Amino acid sequence: MHIDFTNKSSFRWLRIGIVCMLLSIVGGLSSCLDDDQLERDDSLRGNFEAFWQTLDQHYCFFEEKGVDWDGVYRKYAPLFDDSIKSQFELFDVLDEMVDTLRDGHINVYAPFNIARYWSWYEDYPTNFDDNLVREYYLGTNYWYTAGMQYVMYRRDSVAYVRYSSFNSAIGATNLDYVLALIRNANGLILDIRDNGGGSLTNAVTLAERFATEKTLSGYIRHKVGLGHNDFSSPEPLYVEPATDRVAWDASVRPVVVLTNRHCFSAANNFVQLMRALDGTMTPDTLGVLFPKMIKICGDRTGGGSGLPFESVLPNGWSIRFSSCPMTDPDGHSTESGIDPSPGLKVDMDSLSAFQNHRDDIIEAARRYIIEHTRAPRKAAESE
Repeated sequence: MHIDFTNKSSFRWLRIGIVCMLLSIVGGLSSCLDDDQLERDDSLRGNFEAFWQTLDQHYCFFEEKGVDWDGVYRKYAPLFDDSIKSQFELFDVLDEMVDTLRDGHINVYAPFNIARYWSWYEDYPTNFDDNLVREYYLGTNYWYTAGMQYVMYRRDSVAYVRYSSFNSAIGATNLDYVLALIRNANGLILDIRDNGGGSLTNAVTLAERFATEKTLSGYIRHKVGLGHNDFSSPEPLYVEPATDRVAWDASVRPVVVLTNRHCFSAANNFVQLMRALDGTMTPDTLGVLFPKMIKICGDRTGGGSGLPFESVLPNGWSIRFSSCPMTDPDGHSTESGIDPSPGLKVDMDSLSAFQNHRDDIIEAARRYIIEHTRAPRKAAESE
């Protein structure tokens, strides 16, 4: 994870992650003292017991997802008395247990496979065509830096930025250049469709450029005990403006974030940060207040709002799971995803995409920007 220690907001998010991790570790140490059975042997049954108990004591979404984890134990534990005879059969059992939790942040990493849950997006339309975007919306003359591909559409002076992964580190100077080069656009389309997440620090770094003042973005709770509902009181989280950096005035030039069901984890958190900034008041040069126009367009995001942490089974397999739940400013969980802004729920028409080379979600965002921009109007040019 890339951390900018000169940025107080980034440092705050790092501190939150460290606190969650330490609390999880402390919880694990205390449980070892209280329950000798936690020290499992490296047997098939021992690894099963270690997996079940680690999640039982440290996973954070049992109640929200309505999972009877004791029932899961009763279903699978008897299999180890006679039918589970190999590490591959053990892996299959753990994989099925992962599915019961319906959480894309839960994985088991074995040398030969990774257990994962993908149904959180499989029942949704794709709502993204990478080839269409590359050929007809980015072309070959786009600019590229810090994981961002960006162009200015001459026809309506709308800027388009494609950011496909929050694993791509965002340098502060790189971001200054991007925002400075597109500063005269009527508005900004920020396309994070199919962005499966990455560094939460990058999400915060990007969202800060659209903040004018310290704004409540949500809450986080930490696991403080071994019970399923043993959490700390909610701790507020804020997004703050980046100081002495190029910013974007969304009260004049709207920002539309494009999403689909494949937006997960840090991408989901970024959408929450941007949604929290929408409507916040920004003074113009005369001191007149106008609301920020930051909208979400496309499909519901994939969720994944819990901060993930890792542990290791006796056989050396790694497990990852959600440990610290996060909510929006109203206390509502975003673990199952975030809906688009009212009026901006848009699905792509695959036939139109194929025949007319048209991305309906991008075009809906362009319409919103042109209808709501407060930037000085410019004469239209052909693209």
